[in-house]
Amino acid sequence: MNKEETDLLTQTDRGTPCGELMRRYWQPVALSEELPSGGAPLAVRILGEDLVLFRDDKGRPGLLEIHCSHRGADLSYGRVEDGGIRCLYHGWLYDINGCVIETPADRRVSQAELTRIRHPAYPCQEKAGTIFAYLGPGDPPYFPNYEFLSVPPEHVYGIKILHECNYLQANEGNIDLSHLSFLHYNRENRGIGGEVGGPLLAAQEAISRRGADTELEECDVELTPYGLRSYKVRHNIQPEKYHLYITEFVLPNLTSFPGRFRGWYGYAVNWHVPIDDKRHWKYTLMFRRDVAVDREHLAKSRADIDAEYKPVANKANRYRQDRESMREESFSGLGKRPDGGITFQIQDLWATEGQGPIQDRTREHLMPSDQAVLASRKILVKAIRDLQEGREPANVARDPAKNRFPIVSLNEVLPDSKHWRERAKELEKKVTV
Repeated sequence: MNKEETDLLTQTDRGTPCGELMRRYWQPVALSEELPSGGAPLAVRILGEDLVLFRDDKGRPGLLEIHCSHRGADLSYGRVEDGGIRCLYHGWLYDINGCVIETPADRRVSQAELTRIRHPAYPCQEKAGTIFAYLGPGDPPYFPNYEFLSVPPEHVYGIKILHECNYLQANEGNIDLSHLSFLHYNRENRGIGGEVGGPLLAAQEAISRRGADTELEECDVELTPYGLRSYKVRHNIQPEKYHLYITEFVLPNLTSFPGRFRGWYGYAVNWHVPIDDKRHWKYTLMFRRDVAVDREHLAKSRADIDAEYKPVANKANRYRQDRESMREESFSGLGKRPDGGITFQIQDLWATEGQGPIQDRTREHLMPSDQAVLASRKILVKAIRDLQEGREPANVARDPAKNRFPIVSLNEVLPDSKHWRERAKELEKKVTV
């Protein structure tokens, strides 16, 4: 990639090509737990914009431009009352739609005059313990009917963690399946992303501490109407059987991947939302289709995050790398928890932040194993070009009949007689939306 191509995909402020694309989709802006009923407003920054998120006295979330339309004061310090949020400077009161309800210092101003002032406001929806907003022009598209956003609340669990780097680096990290065989390789999962202590381990004796035996592996990619499906295949792990790992990139900035737990029938997603061009939030939403998730088990991942959703292991402390554990336990020595478990998101954090605030992709040397990353870039460029040329980008649902996304992810051993694409089609039929 040259610099112009890199800028096209990494710059997300309003008015940039990728920033305008991002604004055509619903994006997470906060976890519901950050905005409790009766709680204080929340200053948020997303896609380079400073905004205030609040919950009105009916419990509805509202997202407004942070600076008051009167004299520019910071609304995140405001009073939440009387059906909206009130500026502390002169008492102007706004509802969740940005309408000015009151101007107490100028009571003789008619309501008709006030209606001419429309404070910038963005529609919100609350699903799966997460607050989403549409920051684009005109009427928002249909809220995406993703399965993980449509299950009962007890079937989904979400967290978020700050990344000090551009969103694209972490998003591409999800799409890059070859790194599972190295960065995440340890003595239990042998780099397959498999079930810890599961039945996949017995046949992995050929794998050394140098990483997985990638001579047994191949990758495949397949276009979908909403992004890209990636397959990682490891052959000969058992007689006449192979291991299959499926992920999906969903335009413009999220990726699904299979859960790492026994009996896991759904998947998880990493949704990378730009704060600005050099920082982003990774929202991780985990769900099970048929039964409630084990929140106590999933909450262990919060031990790696402080009260402000920042990683405890970070660049300042060298991600708490345990080099002694690299001898026998872990290829990377990263992500080790006090209870002996491994947190893969710290390993990913090291990789993506280590590329710099905005990776210099002009210095890359891509290989055949990077085909999914390369394909995802082309898909993103295509969506940007579609928007620039007046076409609706892929995955923006304006037709309710097309608001269906059979996202699948898998971590499974299959007989050689079953092709991986055939298995994916079977899984599509099980998607419940």
